[in-house]
Amino acid sequence: MNTEPERKFGVVVVGVGRAGSVRMRDLRNPHPSSAFLNLIGFVSRRELGSIDGVQQISLEDALSSQEVEVAYICSESSSHEDYIRQFLNAGKHVLVEYPMTLSLVAAQALWELAAQKGKVLHEEHVELLMEEFAFLKKEVVGKDLLKGSLLFTAGPLEEERFGFPAFSGISRLTWLVSLFGELSLVSATLEERKEDQYMKMTVCLETEKKSPLTWIEEKGPGLKRNRYLSFHFKSGSLENVPNVGINKNIFLKDQNIFVQKLLGQFSEKELAAEKKRILHCLGLAEEIQKYCCSGK
Repeated sequence: MNTEPERKFGVVVVGVGRAGSVRMRDLRNPHPSSAFLNLIGFVSRRELGSIDGVQQISLEDALSSQEVEVAYICSESSSHEDYIRQFLNAGKHVLVEYPMTLSLVAAQALWELAAQKGKVLHEEHVELLMEEFAFLKKEVVGKDLLKGSLLFTAGPLEEERFGFPAFSGISRLTWLVSLFGELSLVSATLEERKEDQYMKMTVCLETEKKSPLTWIEEKGPGLKRNRYLSFHFKSGSLENVPNVGINKNIFLKDQNIFVQKLLGQFSEKELAAEKKRILHCLGLAEEIQKYCCSGK
């Protein structure tokens, strides 16, 4: 991306919460990938007028404007599918924060639509750009896993807006799949105390070599955002990640990847492998949801 851009892609940011605000900041700062992008405006259900000199525009204008070629979907997860479909149908490239949809079949349909329209559809996965993940990837390479577990704790999250815990927590599942390959579901349980805003999802998975992996998402008032992991290998074990430094500009790194896709710098093979992983994780998340909701 060292070349000078021949032209800039006009961008609109949909949803200006935490992720949307970071995206707007990155787009307005002089980064190599931002040089290929031109922030035209943002879309929000709230009447905000403008943010730091960036104008609010209506969804209709964003969809119909010739200037807008790219949409960043940073709204709550339950609205992603609808926004992606509208922007792809309007002939725009789409970057969406994970999870792109709350069902596998919807994701498959949207990918087909993107291919049909000849547009880039990119699902953000900043968790794969974290220092901790880079450390883990190095640690597990070439090792035989015997068993492992990953526990994530955080404050309460509204399921109506962010989806079932297997979807809202799909970045943890993505870590496990990226480290150990495709997984299959053995069983899953969901313990909920709605009046206390507490929930705990426990998922038993196994690798293709039948090694067990346990994934737990626990959310409730007073629970700090934390990740605990334990992987046991034939050659020793790994308990939690040491402090490997802060994650600098992970959303910007994700934007760099997206711009490389816009410029056609990713091979078909790389894109197919990424799509396969994303659909595998969404399929697992849906399977987990069905398992928990069937009251097995």
